[in-house]
Amino acid sequence: MSRRAKIEAMLAEEPNDTFLRYSLAMEYRSEGDPEASVAKLTELTQDTPPYVPAFFMAAQQLADLGRVEQARTFLRDGIEQARQQGDTHAAAEMSELLSQLGELGEADEL
Repeated sequence: MSRRAKIEAMLAEEPNDTFLRYSLAMEYRSEGDPEASVAKLTELTQDTPPYVPAFFMAAQQLADLGRVEQARTFLRDGIEQARQQGDTHAAAEMSELLSQLGELGEADEL
C-alpha cells in the first residue's frame, strides 16, 4: 500500500483531521502533482480556523509554478491569519517569502 493510500485510508476514518489532510497535500507534492497539492492546501486555508502552514506551502508551490501573484495573495492572507492566531514565527516566514517574491516582477508571470 502506497503512502498516499495509507493517508487516504486514515482520512476515511477521520475526514476532518487537519494533519492528515495536510499530509495528503504534501504527498501529492512529493508525487509531482502540485495542482492537487495546492487544491488540498487551499481547502485547509478555508477551514475555521484556517490552517496557517497551508498558506505558506501553497504559496511556495504556486511560486514554483510561476503563479507569483497567486502566491503573494496566499502569503498576505496567511500573514494575517498567523497574526490573528498568534503565530509570529509563521508570519515572519511568510513575510520573508513575500519579500523574496516582491523581487520578481510581473513580467516573470507568463
